[in-house]
Amino acid sequence: MNNSERKLVIGTRTSDLALWQANFIKSEIEANFSDISVELKLIKTKGDKILDVSLSKIGDKGLFTKELEIALLNNEIDLAVHSLKDLQTEIPKGLKIAAITKRHDVSDVLIAKTKNVTIENLPENAKIATGSLRRKSQILSIRPDLQIFELRGNVPTRIQKFLDSNWDGIILAKAGIDRLNLGKHISYVIPLNQILPAVGQGALGIEISSKNKFAEEIISKLNDVKTQIEVTAERAFLKELQGGCQVPIGAFAELKSNGLYLSCFVGSLDGEITFRKVLRGSKKDPVKLGKTIAKDMLKAGAKEILDEIYK
Repeated sequence: MNNSERKLVIGTRTSDLALWQANFIKSEIEANFSDISVELKLIKTKGDKILDVSLSKIGDKGLFTKELEIALLNNEIDLAVHSLKDLQTEIPKGLKIAAITKRHDVSDVLIAKTKNVTIENLPENAKIATGSLRRKSQILSIRPDLQIFELRGNVPTRIQKFLDSNWDGIILAKAGIDRLNLGKHISYVIPLNQILPAVGQGALGIEISSKNKFAEEIISKLNDVKTQIEVTAERAFLKELQGGCQVPIGAFAELKSNGLYLSCFVGSLDGEITFRKVLRGSKKDPVKLGKTIAKDMLKAGAKEILDEIYK
């Protein structure tokens, strides 16, 4: 882009949540740099166009990011704002993550027709909808009797589908619900010892062209170091497992005063076989922590589960 006029163009998907995220970054830039104007360019991705097929069947490499990344490489936009959990662990050549924002609540939530319904007190054989194999595996490991249904679409669409259905509940990320002011629908915030989040859940990743020094200088000011360390460990874990966002893998890293703690999950699609592990490492080497815990879990038997899923 021509930055002589101190302007940045943000590429964004068109869903309500993606637009919230892009406008949030726009307002952050404008708050920090009064002389820079920011505009949005709307781009539809493959994941936005194919809504009648489960994500796991489409394949997830760049499902919600590829078109945005092409626009970056073609110099049509200066930055792309992603939910970090949608961003593959291998960033295409010529691109880089310039900043990771302070993370929102990482929890998943249960939305039911009545308040205070938990995973445990759902009716026997209850119908639960989710588009995530990670959530499916973990919820079935707690309640194998539950019937799981496929759910796609943006957040308001999913909630409306649920309200119009005979399902007993749906599971969504709390961050998206809160950002769109839809918290009134939450029945239960699911604790992390029941369902671990997707890698990077709750954080935004801002991607730029490696050559765009102007954008890098501006965007680097929005980076949250604590979140960056945490998600670096999570993404290293996922990369070592060669997993994507549509595999039953969950992880949550938390930086505490005495080290970096990484909690991880790998499970079979039916939730019958699960592996959970927590490991403490150094905040100075989050990649090592992620790789170490991944190797430990693969040796413990997670490799057989993943091999079966990747077939």
